[in-house]
Amino acid sequence: MSLSSKIAIQGPGLKKQGIIILQTFFIGLFTYIELWLRSGVGVVTGVIILLSFYGGVRFGRPGTTYVAVVTPPLAFAISALLWTIILVGFKPSRLAIDVVAALASEAPYLIIGTIYGWFIFLNTKAKKRPPKARG
Repeated sequence: MSLSSKIAIQGPGLKKQGIIILQTFFIGLFTYIELWLRSGVGVVTGVIILLSFYGGVRFGRPGTTYVAVVTPPLAFAISALLWTIILVGFKPSRLAIDVVAALASEAPYLIIGTIYGWFIFLNTKAKKRPPKARG
């Protein structure tokens, strides 16, 4: 099997709702596991964020790339806030510090995934445009 061959998937792929559900589920699950075990997020959650960017772009239907790119940062921010409230409690000063620390520790993964996703989105959008006439 060569590296350039694509994995054949049955059917047209995931709809927008499916991408949102799967990305949010996996990011939320691994965020919870890392917060529970280590009291902070790290490499495991970062790799899952990158995989969710790739999976959303790869397994989504045509036209769902925008959703696949926008969802992971939002899903991670909501997951980090939710799980921090559940695990630490509602102590505003500690909550703010923990959420900002979680966002800061995952920033490189979010930036890399976002650059990849937007590149794919803008590239497919540019390919759909008709070529300009040279005059």
